[in-house]
Amino acid sequence: MGMLCVPVFAQYDAHLTGHVLDERTGEHLPFVNVQVKGTNIGTVTDESGHYFLRDMPIGKQTIVFSYVGYETLELPVTMVEDKTIELKATIREVSQQLNSVVVTANRYATKRQETATIVNVLSPDLFQTTAVSCVADVLSFQPGLRVENSCSNCGKTDLRINGLQGQYTQILMDSRPVFSSMASVYGLEQVPAAMIDRIEVVRGGGSAVYGANAIAGVVNIITKEPVRNFVNISNVSNINEHAGYDINTELNASVMSENRKIGAYLFAAHRSRSPYDRDEDGFSEVPKLRSTTAGARVFFKTSAYSKITAEYHHTTDFRRGGNRIDDEPHTADIAEQLRHNIDAGSLAFDWYSADNRHFISAYSALQHIGRESYFGTERDTAAYGRSKDLTSNTGLQYRFSYPCGRMKGDLTVGAEYNYNGLNDRMLGYHRELNQKVHVVGVYAQNEWKNDQWSVLVGARLEKHNLLTKPVCTPRATFRYTPVEGLVLRAGYSSGYRAPQAYDEDLHVAAVGGNVSLITLDPDLKPEYSHSATLSADWYHQWGKWELNLTAEGFYTYLQDVFFLREDGIDPAGNILFTRTNAPGAWVGGLNVEGKLVYGQWFTFQIGYTFQQSRYTVAQQWSAAVPAQKRMLHTPDNYGYMLLDVHPVKDFTISINGKATGSMLVPHLAGYIAQDEETLTPSFWDLGIRLAYDVHLYKHYCLEISCGVKNVLDQFQKDLDKGSYRDAGYIYGPSIPRTYFAGLALKL
Repeated sequence: MGMLCVPVFAQYDAHLTGHVLDERTGEHLPFVNVQVKGTNIGTVTDESGHYFLRDMPIGKQTIVFSYVGYETLELPVTMVEDKTIELKATIREVSQQLNSVVVTANRYATKRQETATIVNVLSPDLFQTTAVSCVADVLSFQPGLRVENSCSNCGKTDLRINGLQGQYTQILMDSRPVFSSMASVYGLEQVPAAMIDRIEVVRGGGSAVYGANAIAGVVNIITKEPVRNFVNISNVSNINEHAGYDINTELNASVMSENRKIGAYLFAAHRSRSPYDRDEDGFSEVPKLRSTTAGARVFFKTSAYSKITAEYHHTTDFRRGGNRIDDEPHTADIAEQLRHNIDAGSLAFDWYSADNRHFISAYSALQHIGRESYFGTERDTAAYGRSKDLTSNTGLQYRFSYPCGRMKGDLTVGAEYNYNGLNDRMLGYHRELNQKVHVVGVYAQNEWKNDQWSVLVGARLEKHNLLTKPVCTPRATFRYTPVEGLVLRAGYSSGYRAPQAYDEDLHVAAVGGNVSLITLDPDLKPEYSHSATLSADWYHQWGKWELNLTAEGFYTYLQDVFFLREDGIDPAGNILFTRTNAPGAWVGGLNVEGKLVYGQWFTFQIGYTFQQSRYTVAQQWSAAVPAQKRMLHTPDNYGYMLLDVHPVKDFTISINGKATGSMLVPHLAGYIAQDEETLTPSFWDLGIRLAYDVHLYKHYCLEISCGVKNVLDQFQKDLDKGSYRDAGYIYGPSIPRTYFAGLALKL
């Protein structure tokens, strides 16, 4: 008969107790995280602000007190066997935006001000104050980032960082690259706010440690981990002037065992949106959407210095655009219909030594997508398709921390294997794609740092099965703090993109009563990049006021850049585009950002980007338009603003805005006589939200909110009409003026 052995923490009858106070008010603070530094031992203060840690390791320890909106405090304590010691803490209210801990810059937790690369953090509060429901809707509230709707039939979104298209950005889930080419087409809309703890964004190529495709930057979606027992239920209902609706409901729950060795965070979200027809021609500008996601993240602390973490979620997503939305797609003049079933999960084991100098992480992540699709026009019965996509990421990472004179050294080495298997069948278009991509990568980087300096040098070596030779992508970043509060940074990295089939997406658009298909030039060469950044980051605090100003210059050169060229119509009537190489291109510009915070009562944030995206040699995407160097869909100016004010306790006024300058967009023939380019007008997308907290019992709360999105109703005016429209000719705000109301119950 076998026995199940479960590791337990060593017990010394050394206990720690105390309370945590607000420095300004002297009030006890509930739900403050109390952690023994370098271990898995921790708790949270109870509703009275007190805590108790049982069976502590004996000897000198450091206790870390952290709480959203407050400065993290570290206090030393010496634990003695068979004794209970009292440790009281007083923490100071600050902005969590200016003093957060991030992991994306170096693959390990570092204070944002101390990283060699600028990391911007989007917190759950931003989802709440802007009343958005998914990742795609919130990313534009960062400098250098812009999300646009690129298809009026299916609502496909495209994320651009520093002027580069979405395929130049590495999207991560808990630091794992499981977003494949197919997943990235609609993936940003398929990740609900319910599962997100925060989003970390690194602009530029300074994050090459995550893979060579991180040319424009990295978006790291970090899922929530349980910290205490609670339940949240919320609903936000939107309605526009056509009585169109968008209803979002979320459920979150966190459960912890009494000894805090086991915890689970459960989440579920459902979204239901009606189609929107702006010009009332019977064809949608925003597609019908039904999406449901449910999952969990759990952990088990196998010892004081090791932990197993697992995450799984399932998503069903249905979207339909065109006309005759409620009928079978082959009865419509234009229809794009997709049904996704997505299963994704990850498993990780983390261990670190008692002296906090050695760290090992072994991990694996998978994502499988099953997709049923219809991309058709003229009531084509053969336009149905099926796709299967499997992506995996498996790796091992080791970090060693060591003293190096007056500096601290951190050596990180690791190996990863990434796989993507894709089968895409569209038999009506005589297309069946079977593609398998294997990428084996090893990386090493070393960072030397102290309070004033930080130098990070590293490289990643990858062997891609579609390339004959391995590719090495070096990375170097530098931080210098000449005076307290001023941080200067510089960085360089390189990257590449392999000429794999449909590296951008698997999206088929309707144009002029036909469909457009993308093929690859048989002589397509890999694309290489070189990126550099230079920035100044200034922090200042006086009393409860905090100020952060950032200016960041960026430049990326692309060699043998991929270019999409129109090549006529095939015998079946499909419009053909070929992905080929242009000699080169460059993107350069300046991101400017400012944040002004007064405690928890006032927050103002503004960002602006000036950039240029140009080909080195003028390119011609259609015979009907002249060749020119300016890249399409890339405005030279864009920005955002966020304002949160608490005029009285429990009442919040939030105002947000996104500005987009004019840009060149392609307009394909169909509704118009021949292909042409349009210089779009500028747009200002303004929103406002009012919220009030009703305290029910102890810390139980009901939040009531309402507001308006796109207050000025700025929406594209020159829309194509009817069955011969160009579905890709869509720009500007993705929704019309929309009114919303919300309820959130926090228990």
